[in-house]
Amino acid sequence: MDLTLRRRFFAEEVEALANLRSARLVDALATVARERFLRPGPWLIRSESDFGKLPRLTPDADPRHVYHNLGIAIDSSRDLFNGQPTVVGSWIDALALQAGNHVLHVGCGLGYYSALMAQMVGASGRVVAIDVDESLAAEARANLSSRGWVDARHGTGVDLGGESFDAILVNAGMSHPHEAWLRALGPGGRLVVPLTVSMQPTIGKGLAVLISDVGRDALDARVLSMVAIYSAQGIRDEALASRLGTAMGTMLMPGQWPALMALRRDRHEPSASCWFHGETFCLTGDLDRDRHRRPLNPSE
Repeated sequence: MDLTLRRRFFAEEVEALANLRSARLVDALATVARERFLRPGPWLIRSESDFGKLPRLTPDADPRHVYHNLGIAIDSSRDLFNGQPTVVGSWIDALALQAGNHVLHVGCGLGYYSALMAQMVGASGRVVAIDVDESLAAEARANLSSRGWVDARHGTGVDLGGESFDAILVNAGMSHPHEAWLRALGPGGRLVVPLTVSMQPTIGKGLAVLISDVGRDALDARVLSMVAIYSAQGIRDEALASRLGTAMGTMLMPGQWPALMALRRDRHEPSASCWFHGETFCLTGDLDRDRHRRPLNPSE
């Protein structure tokens, strides 16, 4: 099977496994060469069956090995992997990207998932890809250089200079939905952010949450999946992470995540409907939007 056919088979397999709805994403998976966003093979790989085990090495550097639902090591010494396509793909799918959209990708790594989103929004759109690791950001910039509508940067992803985005993908474990991303969501914007509790030096576990602007200054929220992911650097709030850990403790069993409905932006006292309560946000099961419109300034 040549690589063109293999990429198409890979795209359709990810579509089936992750129940993808976006034809744009499936076409991007079938078009973007994943091996060009990796360091030279052979590659260390990891699948769901490798839980608790060391990564495996591909037999050789044949690109066909990367067209499976595998995490592929970027830096195994830090447990930093290019994520599984069904996991990150399902998050991108939830962003419902369209041609011309402006997208922020925080934690872009070597740029593969940024390239998929760039393919989806096209040259009429814009992708800002950011990584806190300066060397990774430089490699991503080189890997994405043929796509003139992609701006690859070094940074934490919260210094946005007032830019607004239709979609934001945070590809690192956070303690909370950062204020910078909530402010940067444009009308109808969508934000996917993994909320995690640290379990290992670099890895956290928790929930991936979709936050959507639904108009009239209201934000819906829902859980997409469980997740184990590399932790964000320099922008986690450990006090909030402690509260998140308490919230996670209310989940009675694996897979039984909270029935989130909204992200409140008004100041209020915690109540039984508040699952994860912060000073400027609250993830809640309460859908009474008239009672919690978000002010333009959360301090109001």
